[in-house]
Amino acid sequence: MKKRAAALCGAAAVLAGMVTAVPAGANGALAAVPTAKLAWKKCATADYPTLQCTTLKVPLNHGEPDGRKITLALSRVPHTAKKYQGPLVVNPGGPGGSGRTLAGFVASSLPKKVAAQYDVIGFDPRGVGSSKPALTCRPGHFAPVRADSLPVDAKAERANLKRAKAFADACAKKYADVLPFIDTVSSVRDMDAIRAALGAKKINYFGYSYGTYLGAVYAKLFPHRVRRAVLDSVVDPSGVWYDDNLRQDQAFNDRHRALMAWIAKNHKTYRLGTDPEKIEAKWYAMRAALARKPADGKVGPSELEDTFMPGGYYDGYWPHLAEAFAAYANKKNDDPLVEAYENFGAVDAAGDNGYSVYTSVQCRDARWPRDWAEWRDDNWAVHEKAPFMAWNNAWYNAPCAFWPTEALDPVDVSNTALPPVLILQATDDAATPYEGGVVTHQLLRGSSLVVEQGGGNHGISLSGNACLDKHLAAYLTDGRVPRGTGEVDAVCAKLPAPKPLSTKAASASSRGSALHGLLGFRG
Repeated sequence: MKKRAAALCGAAAVLAGMVTAVPAGANGALAAVPTAKLAWKKCATADYPTLQCTTLKVPLNHGEPDGRKITLALSRVPHTAKKYQGPLVVNPGGPGGSGRTLAGFVASSLPKKVAAQYDVIGFDPRGVGSSKPALTCRPGHFAPVRADSLPVDAKAERANLKRAKAFADACAKKYADVLPFIDTVSSVRDMDAIRAALGAKKINYFGYSYGTYLGAVYAKLFPHRVRRAVLDSVVDPSGVWYDDNLRQDQAFNDRHRALMAWIAKNHKTYRLGTDPEKIEAKWYAMRAALARKPADGKVGPSELEDTFMPGGYYDGYWPHLAEAFAAYANKKNDDPLVEAYENFGAVDAAGDNGYSVYTSVQCRDARWPRDWAEWRDDNWAVHEKAPFMAWNNAWYNAPCAFWPTEALDPVDVSNTALPPVLILQATDDAATPYEGGVVTHQLLRGSSLVVEQGGGNHGISLSGNACLDKHLAAYLTDGRVPRGTGEVDAVCAKLPAPKPLSTKAASASSRGSALHGLLGFRG
């Protein structure tokens, strides 16, 4: 959510809005269909030279199809093989994540023979990025230095509550007519409008993080429109959204401690000690020092949490975070810490937009406590066991306590009408803990659960794990999924831990870094 990819898709020459029809064969390939409703234009980048873009108007309120329209921004990497398997719609999560660049990433990261059989379709969901209107409720909401996230006294709690309410009030003032329609079900109906505009009877779907919930809700509302679906790093649909956020806190605390243990193993590089608990104590001492004197007037305790939280999503960031920690703790040099904040924690204009949509969707999708006493009790209880992110996460979601729109009821995503769905889940994922994959596997009859044992990254396919990618490629090639006899259908080993930046062996998966840059944080 923080550092979203820059907007793509500038104007360029119009390409033909049709694809060549290919008869369906015995292999189950779909015949390509005309897409004259969409005028695709080149929006190539150096990384994705075949990327195309267009826009689609959809009703703001799908209950009033002839009413006010909004605009969705779409992207496409067209298929090139004779065998055409239809559109593969992709989503990076959030809610609030821009998905247009993800189409280029997925098309270039899948095996060429597989990607060539699909039109890979990305889109900015309603309110996001280049879709219009794009929501930005309160620019600079995350400007440093914020109040300490830890409400150690009534004054600190009031400051954070005032800030959360100010955000909700700003959204209500700027977007009163739009907010009732920024929700998962409305986005799902947008997806079906995209399907219709593509001229496809069914879609294939590939979603990460919140995108797994989006896909599950689409499958619930339009089960006979789903041909194949991949859900990677799965939201627990039983906890949407208040309980899910509380469950995240323990998992993020575990991942933070995993980082401390990794630093301990690399004592020769970082000189922070060999005892993970003592290293963790140094981290909290750094936090306390920054509460007294923020680094360069930018990094206080809340910003420090923002900076290290991405390490819970992707351990490829650990070497950078460890170097910043070591420089501060060992040499009182805060320059690397400020640089790390600017790279991983600072929120730019795209981040302001993403957060505006995040809150709009989560606060509208489900009921949140309106009595702050309930939030206070629940989050202090979590903090006692998992202090790293408990209160930071609470304040991130706190506008929902004041949200101006009436809440909907979460969607029951249980489904017996789908073809096999491929579910990919790491056991130590922090953002979407393991239980979400298990619950969704149980709710989607006939689904297949592939687990990355011991893996802690969030977003695990197309990120360097050949075992996971083999299952993904097989599924997208001909619908094959592994079948086991227990709770899990297949197990893949986790990727090796990263190496310190100073070692010759240091290497990072370029695909992993690219993917996690697109998925962003908080999703």
